[in-house]
Amino acid sequence: MPDPATSPLTVRRATRADVPAIVAMLADDHLGVTREAAPGASEADVPASYLEAFEAIDADPHQKLVVAELDGAAVGTMQLTFIPYLTYQGGWRAQIEAVRIASTRRGDGLGHEFFAWAIERARQRGCHLVQLTTDKRRGDAHRFYEALGFVASHEGMKLDLRQEHP
Repeated sequence: MPDPATSPLTVRRATRADVPAIVAMLADDHLGVTREAAPGASEADVPASYLEAFEAIDADPHQKLVVAELDGAAVGTMQLTFIPYLTYQGGWRAQIEAVRIASTRRGDGLGHEFFAWAIERARQRGCHLVQLTTDKRRGDAHRFYEALGFVASHEGMKLDLRQEHP
C-alpha cells in the first residue's frame, strides 16, 4: 500500500472538464456498463444529464465530487456527501458513493489511500460516522470495505422509481 506521506496520489475537487473521465470510470465495470451511457472523450460527447448532475453537485456545499490523480491522470473518483441528522444529538455523517479506481490501477493500494483521504475529510468536518452503500454483487468491494473497518451493520433498501409500484 502506498505511503500517503510519500505517494504521488493527489485528490482534488472535480471540475466540469473531468466529467468525461469520471463517467468512463463509472462505466468501466460489470455493473456500471449496464447503467451508464457510453462516455465520450470530451464534454461535448457526454450526455447533458451528467453535466447537469455535476453542476448540481458542485453547487452544493455539502457535496464533494473528487478525482484522484496520479502523474496528472485521473485514476479514481468518489462523491462525498455531508449529511446533518437530528439523531446522535444533531450529528453529521459522511456518505461515500460512486467510488471507482481506474481498472488499470486496481490492486495498487490507491483505494486505501483514497479512502484514508475521505475518512480524514469526514473527521475534519466533525462527522461521527462514515457510511456507504455497495451493490450486493460487488464481492471484491465488500472485502475491500471490510478490510478498511466498515461493518455491514444495517440492511439497506431502495425503491426504483423508474418501475411501477403498488
